[in-house]
Amino acid sequence: MTKATPPTGPLGQILALMAGVIMLVLGFMFSIVLLAVFVAVGLMLGAWFFWRTRHLRKAMREAGPMRNPPAEGDVIEGEAVIIEEYRVSGKPVLPDDARKP
Repeated sequence: MTKATPPTGPLGQILALMAGVIMLVLGFMFSIVLLAVFVAVGLMLGAWFFWRTRHLRKAMREAGPMRNPPAEGDVIEGEAVIIEEYRVSGKPVLPDDARKP
């Protein structure tokens, strides 16, 4: 491999400076375009999410504020109500269960 030599004359230095400035400007331009694309995609995703959840937000507004959870013993309509509790004790049915205490 050969080693790159820096420009030696004033014309070479001016050309190298111009090439560096051009590369720097192109890099900024591409980064700004990339940033604009990311912002546009983010705004589109945010608008899509906002649009898709509009029914949920409407239902939450119509439901009103959350009330306190029911206390123990309160009857909630539409829910199962436990009348009595039973404890059943029996002998083991399976042979493996007989060895367990």
